Amino acid sequence: MAAGDDPAMQAAVALVLRRKPEPAFLLVRRARSPRDPWSGQMALPGGRRDPEDADLRETAVRETREEVGIDLGRSGALLGRLPDLKPTSRAIPRLVIAPFVFLLSEGSGAHVASTEIAAVYWVPVADLSGPGARSAVAVDTPAGKREFPCYRVEGHPVWGLTYRILRRFLKSRLAELPPEAGDNDQGVVE
Repeated sequence: MAAGDDPAMQAAVALVLRRKPEPAFLLVRRARSPRDPWSGQMALPGGRRDPEDADLRETAVRETREEVGIDLGRSGALLGRLPDLKPTSRAIPRLVIAPFVFLLSEGSGAHVASTEIAAVYWVPVADLSGPGARSAVAVDTPAGKREFPCYRVEGHPVWGLTYRILRRFLKSRLAELPPEAGDNDQGVVE
């Protein structure tokens, strides 16, 4: 069985967008933990699929509620799903990660709701496409120090899987929010 077919090797993340005061998306900084391969890193809310999750969309919704207190089932509209991706490092579990893009209703706020999360940030989408938005970060790897492309948010590098997901998002039609009257689940891209 391939990793993508095994529910224990599946994970999902939510790229949560809000419209006001300007189009922005939610990032979290993971708490430091020796058991977390993404310890201390900037990330999207998400995690591994639980056996009780009907599908990976439900995983993204559950993990977002648990980590940042947003119930996407009630206050979010699914805009689409980006292509699945896998970690490239052998030091990371062999997961297949499904990124879902949601648009949040007005008035819904995020907060640290789990010991897995140290902080939450709303990042203007425009901040990632301006001049100088991309940078590089030096990371210690088993093969020695390597440089990786990144974005900088609140002084923290956004690199690796999260960087790759954000790059795909910015190149997709999902980065252009639908008109306000069109905020619903119709026309979902999967």
